[in-house]
Amino acid sequence: MTRATETTEIISKHLPGVKKISTDLLREGAPIEPDPPVSHWKPEAVQYYEDGARIEAAFRNFIHRADAKQEEDSYEIFVCHANVIRYIVCRALQFPPEGWLRMSLNNGSITHLVIRPNGRVALRTLGDTGFMPPDKITRT
Repeated sequence: MTRATETTEIISKHLPGVKKISTDLLREGAPIEPDPPVSHWKPEAVQYYEDGARIEAAFRNFIHRADAKQEEDSYEIFVCHANVIRYIVCRALQFPPEGWLRMSLNNGSITHLVIRPNGRVALRTLGDTGFMPPDKITRT
């Protein structure tokens, strides 16, 4: 997670006083076998079980409604890799999670997911890189 750690440090310089935590739950991995299958990426089957359980735990731990008593908006920034982001977006929007690999995200992109206190979820932005110079946009 070297890139994610480096990016966190850069962001933190612009958000003094914001608490940082590091968790292995958001480490890159193979969340679930994609459907339809792809020919260019085939991890060992055991990786789906190991990574998938961890990434699902990240979703259940971090993606939730605000407390009903909360009166102001709150924000959380996750700095992680595309497989985790795509899986979380699918789960949050109640899309089949097996479709996670149908989305493509550029490196360093921003995804903005909104969860209302009533449980309504909206995807404001997926993989936005409009803030980057075109020659700096990459994808793995």
